[in-house]
Amino acid sequence: MATHGAPQLQVDASNYRVAIIAGSWHTTIMNGLIDGATATLESSGADHELVTVAGSFEIPLAAQAALHNGFDAVVCLGVIIRGDTPHFDFVADAVTSGLTRVQLDTGKPVGFGILTVDDDAQALDRAGLADSQESKGQEAAEAALHLAVTVAALAE
Repeated sequence: MATHGAPQLQVDASNYRVAIIAGSWHTTIMNGLIDGATATLESSGADHELVTVAGSFEIPLAAQAALHNGFDAVVCLGVIIRGDTPHFDFVADAVTSGLTRVQLDTGKPVGFGILTVDDDAQALDRAGLADSQESKGQEAAEAALHLAVTVAALAE
């Protein structure tokens, strides 16, 4: 896992409004991701709102809508677990490409907390639960906030 060398991206985001866009599959994992993102946003002072969608494929459009409707950044959280068909590859690529496009088209930060894993155990290790090794929800929120502050500073 990539915990070695992870940056500390804590910022004051008290003037920022952030949407957490979360898929609905894999409830236990999603709850951990959401809790990590929420704790990070609260500790930074950011105003935030949770928006849930059916699955990971729906996240890019919801992120785009949030960014076009007053949010300064989005934290996108989902779980895509490899199965026996190419469906995993299509969904993972579509979500990644979609979120990249949303970020570039809107000029606003997208925190990428989409887990693309081979099995449930890998997702649980990254979910930010008590026995997890990582908190990708926290990391995605930190990245989105840090980029929001950086982009604002570059515009000054």
